[in-house]
Amino acid sequence: MDILKKAKSFMREATELGILLAALGIVMGILTGSSVPFLGNIVGNITDLVRSLGDSGLVGLFSLGIIAWVFARK
Repeated sequence: MDILKKAKSFMREATELGILLAALGIVMGILTGSSVPFLGNIVGNITDLVRSLGDSGLVGLFSLGIIAWVFARK
């Protein structure tokens, strides 16, 4: 069971690091107006994700709820 706790802890930390890098990419993308080296076009990707979720109707709303739940969990 200790291995599972360590794996969950590692995944939690990796997810938090990913969220921090995404936030950094969003801020840098807004400030520079283009894609950020090593992070890509995060603002464009988020815009495309929101657009595709909006086109999906109820399935998109359900997916958005799951994404929000994942990010809101601590």
